[in-house]
Amino acid sequence: MRSEQLQPTRSFRVPDLWDENEARRQVDELDMLVYRSRLLGADRRVCNWKGGNTSTKCTQPGPTGRPQRVLWVKGSGSDLAAASRKDFVGLRLDDVLPLMERDAVSDEEMVEYLSRCVLHPGMPRQSIETLLHAFIPYDYVDHTHPDSIIAFCTTDDGKRLMEEVFGNRAAWIPYIRPGFDLAKQVGLAVRNNPGLQAVFLGKHGLVTWGNTAEECYRSTIEIINEAGAFIEKRAQGRAAFGGLRFPGLSSDARRRLARQVLPLVRGLVSREKRMILHYDDSEEILTFVNGRDARELALTGAACPDHLVHTKYVPLFVDFDPAQESVEVLEARLRQGVDRYAAEYREYVRQNRRESGEATDDPYPRVILIPGLGMIATGKDKATARNTAGLFHRAVAVMDGASVLGRYVSMTPQEACDVEYWPLERYKLTLAPPERELSRRVALITGAGSGIGRATAELLAQAGAHVVVADINVEAARQVAAAINSTVDQERALAVQMDVTDETMVAAGYDEAVLAYGGVDILVSNAGTAMAGRLEDTTLSDWERLFRLLSTGYFLASREAVRCMKRQGIGGSIVFVTSKNAVVASKHAAAYNAAKAAELHLARSLAEELGPDGIRVNCVAPDAVLAGSGIWSGRWREERAAAYGIAPEELDEYYRRRTALRVNVYPDDVAQAILFFASDRSAKTTGCTLTVDGGVQAAYMR
Repeated sequence: MRSEQLQPTRSFRVPDLWDENEARRQVDELDMLVYRSRLLGADRRVCNWKGGNTSTKCTQPGPTGRPQRVLWVKGSGSDLAAASRKDFVGLRLDDVLPLMERDAVSDEEMVEYLSRCVLHPGMPRQSIETLLHAFIPYDYVDHTHPDSIIAFCTTDDGKRLMEEVFGNRAAWIPYIRPGFDLAKQVGLAVRNNPGLQAVFLGKHGLVTWGNTAEECYRSTIEIINEAGAFIEKRAQGRAAFGGLRFPGLSSDARRRLARQVLPLVRGLVSREKRMILHYDDSEEILTFVNGRDARELALTGAACPDHLVHTKYVPLFVDFDPAQESVEVLEARLRQGVDRYAAEYREYVRQNRRESGEATDDPYPRVILIPGLGMIATGKDKATARNTAGLFHRAVAVMDGASVLGRYVSMTPQEACDVEYWPLERYKLTLAPPERELSRRVALITGAGSGIGRATAELLAQAGAHVVVADINVEAARQVAAAINSTVDQERALAVQMDVTDETMVAAGYDEAVLAYGGVDILVSNAGTAMAGRLEDTTLSDWERLFRLLSTGYFLASREAVRCMKRQGIGGSIVFVTSKNAVVASKHAAAYNAAKAAELHLARSLAEELGPDGIRVNCVAPDAVLAGSGIWSGRWREERAAAYGIAPEELDEYYRRRTALRVNVYPDDVAQAILFFASDRSAKTTGCTLTVDGGVQAAYMR
């Protein structure tokens, strides 16, 4: 890193993305609204994740065929960057506009009234700021939260500076929570000032408009860039965030430190609900956390409602000198800091909450800042944690710009709590799909590139887990992870190369999991191989290879899992995929039988040892899972067929007929049993083996 950061950490000016050819391809006004919205959402310096709203007023046929004026506005909880037609709600404008004549309208009355103005009952709930769009007498309106504008809106002399830059082309409205009152003030400001081009909303954002979609979009971009150019000019020659206070660590040193503390942090913030972590050591964040003014700025408070809903009012800032203090010091301060933060959050809610009757959010930080290390963001899944980090990037940019302009000022604790526990804002949270059985958990699966491992990775991901697809064949692992990420959810799976017999590779695989998600909750130890033969034909190399993979490999994978789980302190589940051969021997397979029996007894030993730590250890014992298996596609099939005196192609039928249920066993069957042990359905079960073999009498558990 450079020793001083003399320019702002990022540019405040944004590109004009309007493409006339693409605009002409839009079929109707709603299509054009989607196009304009996506352009605004494409640059987070213009519009936050799930923030901002856009609208279009147009004339279209009503139910009787007569023309009616319709306001199309973004629905609540959707993201402009990914907007589609279904994310917008249409309202009968002539029914909405009479509210402008009212002196006051409560939130509850506004929501109920607007629900009667919607074109169709199946449309999404309209934006909180629908009336703002309705009351502005232009057909195209943008409401955004640009970094450059919010910098003006959160500096102590913002109104005067706005007038210096924009003269009477912009109006200033001091902070007021969105709703009828704000909408009416904006509407009157625009109606009473024909030359106005924009409205700056204190501690909130920007409102612009136009007579065409293109004019509206370009007005938004031009206002943003005028403000941005002013900030950038004033920033010349200034060290960002008061200049460098702490020296930067090397990338390797940062990552090494992060791998040590992330599981601890994950455990500390997961005491009410498990959290997935996102670690950010980008240059922008390091410039901020290493700055002299970082602590004061970060703890001043949130810049605007859009930030604090996901980041909370303030982050946890951990005092730490990376050049002088040890990791043990950092760990102690993290423990103290998280506990202090939780107590202070509860007090903040107690003092400021007006709304009653609803549970308080978990009190732990969403953003943790550590000099030298960077930022740790938390969320219910990786995407949410990453988006929380993205919102704090926007907060950093705003604090940078506001500090260049003057003194950064934030929302007050009362203003922040009013938004955080505002029923209309919290309604957005109810739009998320219900959490699944393994939501908020991380599972590492060895041998996950094919067969049982692949089926397990896919099933656990569908059940809500984040899965680390570990396999010696890294290309196979990547294919499995890519399939999960495309069908289940982005960033749901991570591929790592892991030879479970290699101590260094096993540790490195867990390090990757920790850096990606913060820790591991579930280990499915599944990687394996098989070989058969008479004892006198079994070489020492064969014997050692089987024990190295099936016994030592399970030991190494378990040891790293336990180290991580104990650091987290929130329990865990380890599932061994053993075999029918672990409990009943097959002829001509002494080495395989013995290695599988070793797995079983290792699992029982660990169950006894790890119970006090809340770590459960169980086994799934399948038999003859031929489909999709790399093991059964090679010599093992031929060797087992020879042992039974049948042809290899007769093996499936042979195994089916020897079961009590007369069935074959498939990878998905085994994965379902693994899911049972991985989930809370088996929360009080440890040291157990569940057979998935169709009923092999000799293998009945005793």
